Amino acid sequence: MRFPDSPVFTGYQAPSRVESDIGDLEVLGTLPPELRGTFYRVGPDPQFPPKQGNDIFFNGDGLVHMLRFADDGRVDYRSRYVRTDKFVAERRAGRALFGAYRNPYTDDDSVKGMVRGTANTGVCLHADKLWALKEDSPPVLMDPESLQTLGYHTFDGALKSKTFTAHPHFDSETGEMFAIGFAAKGEATPDIAYYVIDKDGRITHEAWIKAPYSGMVHDFAVTKDYVVFPIVPITSNEAWLRQGRPHYHWDPRVPVYMGVMPRYGRAEDLRWFKGHNRYSTHIFNGWNEGRRIFVDTAVAKGNPFPFFPDITGAPFDLGASAPHVSRWIIDLDRTDDGFDEECYDHEVCEFPRVDDRLQTRRHRYGYISSLDVFKPWTRSVATERPMMMFNSMSRFDFEEKKHERWFIGEASTLEEVQFVPRSRDAPEGDGFLIALLLRHGQPHTDLAVLDAMNVTAGPLALVRIPVRLRPGLHGTWVPHWKRPANPLRR
Repeated sequence: MRFPDSPVFTGYQAPSRVESDIGDLEVLGTLPPELRGTFYRVGPDPQFPPKQGNDIFFNGDGLVHMLRFADDGRVDYRSRYVRTDKFVAERRAGRALFGAYRNPYTDDDSVKGMVRGTANTGVCLHADKLWALKEDSPPVLMDPESLQTLGYHTFDGALKSKTFTAHPHFDSETGEMFAIGFAAKGEATPDIAYYVIDKDGRITHEAWIKAPYSGMVHDFAVTKDYVVFPIVPITSNEAWLRQGRPHYHWDPRVPVYMGVMPRYGRAEDLRWFKGHNRYSTHIFNGWNEGRRIFVDTAVAKGNPFPFFPDITGAPFDLGASAPHVSRWIIDLDRTDDGFDEECYDHEVCEFPRVDDRLQTRRHRYGYISSLDVFKPWTRSVATERPMMMFNSMSRFDFEEKKHERWFIGEASTLEEVQFVPRSRDAPEGDGFLIALLLRHGQPHTDLAVLDAMNVTAGPLALVRIPVRLRPGLHGTWVPHWKRPANPLRR
């Protein structure tokens, strides 16, 4: 069997299919002594060629990567596939059995009815376990030290939703995790389940709502007092799945909706606001000042995904797909159902992050992967994901509405940026930025470490991983003071 000769499976996006343990990585430069903890990152890396002959990037098997920064400055690396039901069944068969992205009608008869999740999108630590996440299935728990897969997690049967978000949010003061499941009653259903999970990993609150239309609710926002559900026009329909069409289509005819509910509210407390057609994939953070809610995000005018067609048949618009730093403002005292939007910057960006300690509260700085169109870079490698070929790391100052940027160099792609505080009580912004740099045509991958308050100076150090990593999606930093007390060891 061979992988298809298509952009998704060739060049720098070619599957690596490698699990490895590499000790004492080479460091170019000097690592700051305060950088102690673990960086986890996950991404799609298919173990077998796709059943349908070709596929989209989002449908690969989840491969988790771990970089452990020890007290003595040593950095060790480990990677393991998430042993989902899909992964195990296909490894036994020696071939792909599951078909197109989120389309069970294309699966082999031998796996009908099985959980289809790939656990390839998000990763986080909560209640002393590592959670590998994909928004079409329940979470998968892993041991945070060995990366041994512990299995799907349904909270002892308390998780009624068939799905669980790839982007949970956290309150550092209460230790709570906030999660949603969209398409919660099955593919293309408009049902959304909302969960609050305590610091020990128990569901303490559940609410169910119905969206105005069925679509991708990839991220959401939580504030001190409210939760916000953005409904954006990447729409789904079960009839398309039966016809073998892509799971999602862009619909330029429908508005964006914002569902607002008290943080511990019920469906009867929900209020919908709406605005003009646009798209947001990821959210920096949300907070509220009384009854005014602020959601900082990256907003595009049109469809960001060329592999999800326009429902009207219109061609993909590259310019409209570019996201920019923006702020949504929802005033609960408004008498109409509108909300406001402010565009803060015209830099093309994605993967927005803040200091995780400030989730649900007001922040000043945001950290993003960005595209400096005036810098030289290898446009020939911008294939299926044209607006995810980021060549710069940026810190955005929401108070001064400006950014600082570091260009990573030619023939390289920047992944999601993660902020690491210098210490447990360090003020916002005082710390480091870390991100993987994919080196096109090179047999290695670098992890860059920058001073978060001096981004333009470039890296303090590069940690060299002597294997080529396939592009990934999201990651998380776990400081040494949060490391589980009794991890399984192998």
